[in-house]
Order: sequence, then C-alpha cells, then structure tokens
Amino acid sequence: MIASDEILRLLPHRFPMLLVDRVLELDPEAVSLVAIKNVSHNEPFFNGHFPDKPIMPGVLMIEAMAQAALLCIFGGKLVSPTSNFLFTGIEQAKFRRVVVPGDQLRIAIQLNRKRGFVWKVGASVSVDGETAAEAVIVAHITEPQE
Repeated sequence: MIASDEILRLLPHRFPMLLVDRVLELDPEAVSLVAIKNVSHNEPFFNGHFPDKPIMPGVLMIEAMAQAALLCIFGGKLVSPTSNFLFTGIEQAKFRRVVVPGDQLRIAIQLNRKRGFVWKVGASVSVDGETAAEAVIVAHITEPQE
C-alpha cells in the first residue's frame, strides 16, 4: 500500500489533476498495482461535462490509469521517482461503462513489457466489478540527468 502523502511525493500531479486517491496493493516483483479514485459530485469537470447528467470524461480515466502506472513503476522502485517520463501512447483503449458521481474507480495495473526506456502497461478501470475502461499505456522513462 502507498499512503496519500507518498502518492504526492511520487507524482508531480496536484488537484485537480491528481486522479489517484489511494494504492491498495503494490507488487514490485509482478509489477502490478491496484489503486482507487473516489469520484465525487465536486469534481471540477462535472460542471461542464453534461451538467444535467454528469459523466466522467474517458480521457480522465486514461489519465488515472497513467498515474497509477507511474505509481507502480516509481513505488515499486523500478526507476527513481525523479526520472524523466513522458506519456507517449494509448493502445487498445475501450470504454465500456459510464462513470458518475458517487462511483469508486478500481484501477488495476500490470506491466506488459519493458524495452529500453519504453514501458507498456496494461490498465483497467472498474466500478463495482464492472469494467469501465481499459487500455495499454505507453510511457518513455529515463533516469534524470545530473
């Protein structure tokens, strides 16, 4: 598990762009992680994203998966959290269920492959056991230059 203060240490994101509330499981050997994001009525995007029937934008579910992937890599001490990283791709993205205020996202991360500086991570978001979104997140991560 990664506490909320550790999430803030590992990720550069802050409100309103920090989209991971808690890490429930982290397995550095399997390079896997399970995290949660509580979706509240107070999320700033709900004011303009279908205000009469608010739904969480799919792009923010992708961002939550990307942040959880970084927490898996950084929290598992696979690379230094001061490393340079770029989100470089989204593959096989599918959106299967809307996310609404009051839902709790369960974000599951599993390393698919690492080649050189390129990491491919399988990711999914579920709500109450039902898949809401899934994708392969691609990132380029290099050690910081001194």
